Amino acid sequence: MSDNPVHETAHEGHQGLPPEITVLQEVTPPFFPEGGSGMTILVEWPPGHPGAAPHRHSGPAFGYVMEGAVRFELEGEPERVIKAGETFWEPGGDVIHYQDGNALTDAPTKFLVTMVMAPGQPMLKFVDEQELKERAHLRAPRPSEG
Repeated sequence: MSDNPVHETAHEGHQGLPPEITVLQEVTPPFFPEGGSGMTILVEWPPGHPGAAPHRHSGPAFGYVMEGAVRFELEGEPERVIKAGETFWEPGGDVIHYQDGNALTDAPTKFLVTMVMAPGQPMLKFVDEQELKERAHLRAPRPSEG
């Protein structure tokens, strides 16, 4: 998990790339498992959409906000807003992804996510209420909680 965003041009650390290519994000994810797969999805939330219910991914996910702003929260990290032109990533595995909704009430939000999935695992699995209660101590304090 990393702070947001990493904006770096090809000139600043990626020798050999043409100047028209801008590296938006570079992280070292967990290994890519044999038999695993990758997927890139486009998510388009209308104004105020709460996003997907709490879930987890079997592998790392890397995102780029194209339009709008995403309210983003991973287990153990404070909620934050990621704006158009910024990136995010999550490690996958056991970490719960609490929020990915549209932070704007008056405009749509659009973002791309590329995910690595463990062999035989779906893109995401929703977390039930019982597990959310059991792991509540791992969630960062909410802004309304002070």
